[in-house]
Amino acid sequence: MKEAADGESAQPGARLLELVAVMDRLRTECPWDAKQTHATLAPFLLEESYEAVDALESGDQEALCEELGDVLLQVAFHARVAAERTDGTGWTIDDVAGGIVDKLMRRHPHVFGDVSVSGAEEVTQNWDAIKAAERASRGGSPASALDGVPLGQPALSLAAQLRRRAERAGVPEELADLPPGPADLPSGPADLPSDPAGLPPGPAVSEIGAELFALAGRARAAGLDPEFELRAAARAYRDRVLAWEQERRQSG
Repeated sequence: MKEAADGESAQPGARLLELVAVMDRLRTECPWDAKQTHATLAPFLLEESYEAVDALESGDQEALCEELGDVLLQVAFHARVAAERTDGTGWTIDDVAGGIVDKLMRRHPHVFGDVSVSGAEEVTQNWDAIKAAERASRGGSPASALDGVPLGQPALSLAAQLRRRAERAGVPEELADLPPGPADLPSGPADLPSDPAGLPPGPAVSEIGAELFALAGRARAAGLDPEFELRAAARAYRDRVLAWEQERRQSG
């Protein structure tokens, strides 16, 4: 346990209360913070998350701690903005924390209940079953294994998450064998090659697109994240370019 500035033991989480107090003051006393909305803050949520991933990949633990603090700020900021609403749609940082606490306890009955599991795989199965039951209890549409997958994420991450979800749900593997069409085909179902899974034709998929999707599946089968693998390759390429540039400067 870390020591507080006055030498006394700090209760874990105590400084989270300080963050809430600081955020309250910034929202009322700083002109820039006061005018922000969920929409204006959205780019920062993405940016700070990517910076945290970059710090993680660098292996710099101090930088990772700092960047996660920036991510945490975004959570506190959005909660503070939401708390100001008076139309009945508002919520607070306690609602955010309470919601995830309740969810974790509900989806871990083997920890907080009397359910027994044989291992991590059964934990995942139970999680998916509980999640589907939650959706049904809210009167949602018939559950899909792909519900909640954000389509706006980077393409390789999207492909990997779709494959992961489908695999866990027992979706036939042959559905991932996308029938490629000419690269210049417009998006639409017309005149596409026959589907190996025997399904009606879907949107046009270029040969490159089909190959990239299949590559994401290969990464998944190997236990790798294609987004991280491509990022690692991109970083390696960057290092090679930097080294080449340095050699040119030294030889020039």
